[in-house]
Amino acid sequence: MIQRRTLLKSSAAAALGAPGLAALAQQSVTLKFHTFMPPQSNVWLTMHKAWMDKVEKDSGGRIRFEAYPAMQLGGTPVQLYDQAKDGVVDIVWTLPGNTAGRFPRIEVFELPFMMNNAEATSKAYWDYVQTMAPDEFKDTQVLALHVHGPGMFHTTDKLVKTAADLRGMKLRGPTRQITKMLGYLGATPVGMPLPGIPDALSKGTIDGCVIPWEVVPSVKVHELTKFHSEFDPAGGALYTTSFVMAMNKAKYNSLAPDLKKVIDANSGLATSAWLGKVQQGNDPAGRKAAEAVKGTTIYTIPAAEAQEFRRKARLVEVEWAEDMNKRGYDGKKLLEGARALIEKHGKGAPAAKKA
Repeated sequence: MIQRRTLLKSSAAAALGAPGLAALAQQSVTLKFHTFMPPQSNVWLTMHKAWMDKVEKDSGGRIRFEAYPAMQLGGTPVQLYDQAKDGVVDIVWTLPGNTAGRFPRIEVFELPFMMNNAEATSKAYWDYVQTMAPDEFKDTQVLALHVHGPGMFHTTDKLVKTAADLRGMKLRGPTRQITKMLGYLGATPVGMPLPGIPDALSKGTIDGCVIPWEVVPSVKVHELTKFHSEFDPAGGALYTTSFVMAMNKAKYNSLAPDLKKVIDANSGLATSAWLGKVQQGNDPAGRKAAEAVKGTTIYTIPAAEAQEFRRKARLVEVEWAEDMNKRGYDGKKLLEGARALIEKHGKGAPAAKKA
């Protein structure tokens, strides 16, 4: 009996001591998730937290998150991607366009009137990076790539009905292609990250901004502007912005195989599509918040008038393709490839509805 107990103990000890076996099977990890979005925003509540909750559930609680919205771990929105790359944090959600020109090939999705459905365009964006720009985010483990719903104008003192109305107005844009677009439309473009909008509007540094309905309440734009100009879906969407959710490569590679599978199952095409769908799905709530403010005017730019916006903004597309050629890429091929993917994933998908 004594000998048998000794053998059992020895066997158990050997099993537990087997290199990495038991340790990996029981490994738990806490991941730091960092972004610039405020904690009350729809993006944080319905996208980021929902994603983290699902990962925690799918991992049986072995993956947990320390969640930090509003740049609570320090730095600026511009530094987020490098925070993931350098291991300062584990996962970030950010705009590649915060670092102008660093991720040039994915800017194709931010060109004027490229998209009209965030879910379909997010699928196209994921496929495009896998097939046409596989090294664009090579320094991180990319978890998801997506876009928001149709961007539009929000202004303080002047209603935008035509492209001519933008002349001389100082308007905030989120990325270099969108600020270029604003310039060609006649506005004075001002580039700045999202968190800077409320202060800039309050001080009169800008006369307005372009953001989708969804994000309006999170930066109090409905309280700081009087006029909102959206586009009739038949005329297309003025623009969208691209986002990336990226993880530190070393942290990803250090995960136990089964935990990697959990992350993988919550990454990729389907997750990118889900993020785009949820974000655009929050547009009606943002519009409703604006409608509730006394004195608000919401104007729909008709499809016929959108053609003038398209005509003036087309130079952005031409310049982007030329820039890609100079960088050693085939700009025309990238543009056509992105459009083909948007069309492919958009078949059967609804166009952007008026919020």
